[in-house]
Amino acid sequence: QVQPVESGGGLVQPGGSLRLSCAASGFTLDYYAIGWFRQAPGKEREGVSCISSSGGSTSYSDSVKGRFTISRDNAKNPVYLQMNSLKPEDTAVYYCATQCTPKRTNSGYYLNADFGSWGQGTQVTVSS
Repeated sequence: QVQPVESGGGLVQPGGSLRLSCAASGFTLDYYAIGWFRQAPGKEREGVSCISSSGGSTSYSDSVKGRFTISRDNAKNPVYLQMNSLKPEDTAVYYCATQCTPKRTNSGYYLNADFGSWGQGTQVTVSS
């Protein structure tokens, strides 16, 4: 079964950094566009960032642009989400999915992953 595995979450103070990893077990992520999503308590899941299978195309939600960086090195498999200048509002469970189709409208940034496989998530808490 294709299911990615997230890791790297934790508790960090405002202004701090974390690096999340999305890895594969029993398959390779090389052929998938990978999306990062997050869901805060009481809120809908939102798309955070997307990277193409080649790594040549990336996109970000406005709320994280300039602070988060998505990257991949197919030779080493994991897809990373480097999160800097973290804010309390970044607190959420972060998920990766083996699909992402970005769409930007006047209402915001959206990622579609209807046909992707999802990991179990990793908790990120930003608090002093």
